[in-house]
Amino acid sequence: MKSVLATIILALATQSAHAASCAWSAKMEEDEGGSVIMASVCGGPKGDAQLMLACFDKPVLSYDLGAAGGQLEPGISGSFTFRAGGKSVTKKLVLEAMYNYFTAELSGPSDPLLALLRGKGEVKISADKYGEASFPLTGSSAAIGKVLAECGKGSGGEAD
Repeated sequence: MKSVLATIILALATQSAHAASCAWSAKMEEDEGGSVIMASVCGGPKGDAQLMLACFDKPVLSYDLGAAGGQLEPGISGSFTFRAGGKSVTKKLVLEAMYNYFTAELSGPSDPLLALLRGKGEVKISADKYGEASFPLTGSSAAIGKVLAECGKGSGGEAD
């Protein structure tokens, strides 16, 4: 019984330590057109799913399902519901085949999904075909704010 309890305590401690490391951050990352500021957070059941926000002409949200997503078929899309703070927003996300994650261009800094992601607590993302994952919102407001401050300024790279 002692070893079972020790195993449970160790598993909970590992989950807590992992969850604590999944907070929003904003940093410069390399993109095809040059450097771009990206806000991101990890989450999901194994902590390998990611939500990312970059801004080109408009904010673009990307959702990497992590290992739960497997290798997805190019050209697919899905309706994803984001829930936080008693509110929900549903968006159609399209698979970006090169990176194997779903993306959506948002309407701008006042997009309802950005308002939801700047809240407190956690956001749960669900889609019938892909299950549910949750992400902490710790630090989201500051990280998203840094990205939005760069919106429309260009990345310094070549224009398409």
